[in-house]
Amino acid sequence: MRLRLLALPALAALGLALSAVAAVPPPPNIVFFFADDQRYDTLGVAGHPIVQTPTIDRLAQDGVRFSNAFVTTAVCWVSRSVVLTGQWARSHAQRDAIPRVTPAALGTIFPVQLRAAGYRTGHFGKWHMQAPPGFNPAAQFDRYEAIGRNPYLKPQADGTTRHETDLVADRAIEFLQTQPKGQPFSLNLWFNAAHAEDNDRRPGVGHYPWPPSVDGLYEDRTIAPPRLSDPAIYDRHPDFLKQSINRERFFWSYDTPEKYQTMMKNYYRLATEVDATCGRVLATLRQQGLLENTLVIFTADNGYFHAEHGLADKWYPYEESIRTPLIVRDPRMPAAQRGQTNDDLTLNVDLAPTFLAAAGIAPPARMQGRDLSSLYLASNAPAWRTEFFYEHATIKNIHFIPSSEALVRKDVKYLYWPDFQHEELFDLTADRAETHNLAAAPNQATTLASLRSRFAELKAAAK
Repeated sequence: MRLRLLALPALAALGLALSAVAAVPPPPNIVFFFADDQRYDTLGVAGHPIVQTPTIDRLAQDGVRFSNAFVTTAVCWVSRSVVLTGQWARSHAQRDAIPRVTPAALGTIFPVQLRAAGYRTGHFGKWHMQAPPGFNPAAQFDRYEAIGRNPYLKPQADGTTRHETDLVADRAIEFLQTQPKGQPFSLNLWFNAAHAEDNDRRPGVGHYPWPPSVDGLYEDRTIAPPRLSDPAIYDRHPDFLKQSINRERFFWSYDTPEKYQTMMKNYYRLATEVDATCGRVLATLRQQGLLENTLVIFTADNGYFHAEHGLADKWYPYEESIRTPLIVRDPRMPAAQRGQTNDDLTLNVDLAPTFLAAAGIAPPARMQGRDLSSLYLASNAPAWRTEFFYEHATIKNIHFIPSSEALVRKDVKYLYWPDFQHEELFDLTADRAETHNLAAAPNQATTLASLRSRFAELKAAAK
């Protein structure tokens, strides 16, 4: 048999084609660090004077920190559903129980789409998304293990104990060490820390059991009192907030200076341990030569009051509750963009489309967020949102956790409490702490009417 030889021009064309194929970069891997109840300012890179987070600080130096990152609902399970679906809760949730995701929304959660596109997927730690009966989270991933608190310190077969945070990192590293060469992966590390363990009332532990690796950390420090601890600030709240679980929990944790010191030091220990376990995973990626083709995102499911406003937890639309840390390290990011701080309004609803876009997957039309990479990859930054709609449903009853909604901008915030038809208006330029409600001020009537109208539009668009 005689082989047909290609002419030189044809060989050259084939060579160019092969070079073009070789030049196409492989799809990036994805590592998603997701903390629980970690407020936006609980990072060294965010200026915190005490808490130590060297891993996340370095991540910010190598990437971009979004300083105005918010959640659309500040409670664990709903925030996680928003992240998975890329939708506001009122769009993806059943109307009779806002935390429970509808079957239609489950089919487009981002891990399912990544897996269908050839990604090996793993999820370790907290899940917490409420789904219809019969939905099995483990079936959505190649590797899945729910690792919850209750208790944080878990007995092992050899008689030792391991902290939940450390176990999440252990499983993630095992996943990476068994990763097939050449296959992209998506790995979720969804920590329970630094969520309080409400049933742990041991003196000195204060709801935040920490691992031995951070024993004694911060013991020699004095935590500054809450900046919004003036009783007059609490007194301005409407009565229904003063009677809610958020105030009740204040007395569990923060009603004496001694309790406050204990709680905050223990909370900071958990935050530092999360940082250290992120460091272990990033070191593994670096050792395997994978880090430079891995999109890494660190954020949290909501913020936390820590006694600001005389309150304890989250849920309500004030900044301490709804603002979170958000750091993105993207291998595609130009060197000139690294280490920057971006102050655009970003949301947890943006994460799913960001992951999918990085993998070359067009986000489904039902996703309502936006790809964050356009803020640091585009030569000209696109027009970005200047406002957003916040929501939180009533939980149990209107006296336990009342429903709340808000229109949030950088310079103004309008809050509406549907269960009590109560309004609040804050001028964030003059009153960033949100302590002076202007809703009843005669000189704000025009502004209030305009915000009500725009609030209604955003609320309708979020469904």
